[in-house]
Amino acid sequence: THTIRKNTVAIVSDGTAVLGLGDIGPKAAMPVMEGKALLFKEFGDVDAFPICLDVDGPEELIETVVRLAPTFGGINLEDIAAPGAFEVETVLKDRLDIPVFHDDQHGTAVVALAGLENALKLVDKKMEDITVVVTGLGAAGIAVGKILLGAGAGRIIGLDRAGAVYDGRDNLNEAKQWFAEKTNQDKLQGSVSDVIRGADVFLGLSGPGLLSVDDVRSMGPDPIVFAMANPDPEILPEQVDGLVAVMATGRSDYPNQINNVLAFPGIFRGALDAQASDITEGMKLAAALAIAESVPGDQLAPDLIVPSVFDKSVAKRVAAAVCQTAIDDGVSRA
Repeated sequence: THTIRKNTVAIVSDGTAVLGLGDIGPKAAMPVMEGKALLFKEFGDVDAFPICLDVDGPEELIETVVRLAPTFGGINLEDIAAPGAFEVETVLKDRLDIPVFHDDQHGTAVVALAGLENALKLVDKKMEDITVVVTGLGAAGIAVGKILLGAGAGRIIGLDRAGAVYDGRDNLNEAKQWFAEKTNQDKLQGSVSDVIRGADVFLGLSGPGLLSVDDVRSMGPDPIVFAMANPDPEILPEQVDGLVAVMATGRSDYPNQINNVLAFPGIFRGALDAQASDITEGMKLAAALAIAESVPGDQLAPDLIVPSVFDKSVAKRVAAAVCQTAIDDGVSRA
């Protein structure tokens, strides 16, 4: 606790899946990681250092981070392509005694859950009763599915490029196989249009144009649409104006931006304050709840389900909730 470690996080990337840009390599990824470091400091008072690694595959990345880890109090993995990203996080969580957090997965999942909790209040539906369709089962899509399972969501159906994922479909990677076993119990097959009829919620982590106006019309009453693909969402808000009860995107020029900056500074602040050895599922759920509660009940509205990304009180709330949950979950050494 008396060294630099207590407040230092490594932002580690190999530049294989940079937001909106794809596989641009470690050097080109550096400005994005530097921006991330700035956000860590500004919102969480965390000293984060960008580390862009020229590695050949997940194994080299894992070995490098293991050797660097004694310098840091936490590891934030960033912009690493799936499915390698899953292996990197799983192995590092196992081998290191400090928090390892792949933000593209869990930051997105935490903020999406926070927004969904508040959207459901507006339409008076319960988490356990809803049917959710998730498009895009990369790093973020699978993490969103996982956190929804943890939050008690009723039915979840995920789709990748080949259509609905179900247990028994061939050519599923390990992460998608896990997802298949836990979701889509009815083994629905086909495209978005085939599985979205009557659904309550659409969560898009895929690409532009993957949801049509007719798809939204076929959803259940008071549909909730989170079209989070960046920079071009699965469907534009103006296309479904008057058809959806609540609309969110990943963009800053529309209301309800699902932005990870609401999550990661507070999550790491709380984990560092607790001197946590891990970031647990419970800590992620606590973070989501803290973000949701940052919008007072009397201010909740279809165009206000998540707090402003500039609201600095959010990170403090998230940090307090995460720190307490770290203690409750037995991973705190403070």
